Amino acid sequence: MLETLERGQVCREEVSSIERFGAFVDIGGFHGLVNAADLTWAHHFDAVSDIVEVGQEVTIVVLDVDVEQERASFSLKALYPDPLEEFARIQFGRVITGRVGRVVKIGAFVRVHENFAGLVPIHEPAERDADAPENVLRNGDEVMVEVVGINLHRRRILLSLRS
Repeated sequence: MLETLERGQVCREEVSSIERFGAFVDIGGFHGLVNAADLTWAHHFDAVSDIVEVGQEVTIVVLDVDVEQERASFSLKALYPDPLEEFARIQFGRVITGRVGRVVKIGAFVRVHENFAGLVPIHEPAERDADAPENVLRNGDEVMVEVVGINLHRRRILLSLRS
């Protein structure tokens, strides 16, 4: 079966088992891996079982086949466009509303989409209130931010505070 698979091929198969690092699918008696990172474009999920379950039929894309090592890797998310690319096309350079998710030493993470958040660097709130930058942004605050940078490869969004 492994020798019939080709990179880029789309198959509909059944999830045979779930591990913390991904899900295995059964393709004609061969069990190939869908790594957790290839399950969904969602930035965070608690467990593989939040995305798929044993016995579920899934549509997958063949990412790689190694006949000698008897391994194959698959992806569910490769079937769908990257939401960060769409976000970049639509929102880059715009001022949008977001909600502060957490404040850390380097700045504040602001949720600007259901799947991801961007960083407002600490120097921005510090400029607004040099004595206590943590008083400028607090968890749960709704803020206006400009999308000033997006790194698609590293999957990072850089934001700037706007009033």
